[in-house]
Amino acid sequence: MGLHVDDASFAAEVLEADKPVLVDFWAEWCAPCLAMAPTLQELAVTLADKVRIVQLDVASNPATTSRYNVRNMPTLMVFRNGEPVDVKVGAGQSRVQLIKWLESHAA
Repeated sequence: MGLHVDDASFAAEVLEADKPVLVDFWAEWCAPCLAMAPTLQELAVTLADKVRIVQLDVASNPATTSRYNVRNMPTLMVFRNGEPVDVKVGAGQSRVQLIKWLESHAA
């Protein structure tokens, strides 16, 4: 994935961003997370002008993970203007569903 954020960079990279940010809360041991990675990587490029897509490793970043009550992986959380505005848990979304979801937040 393009950009990895951590507890230290989360505020600057996500909360202070000038456009919506999708945070992929993931873990190395999470098979569904790894399965979704290529799609999210593609969307990070395809939708770069509308939304930013970043990853946060939950194992290495407990403060942010706890702050947003992330309990299952993958958790996809959209932030706009420094606040979480939507969340999807699990890897049940198709590429097309993810595009529609992200574009709805970029409008």
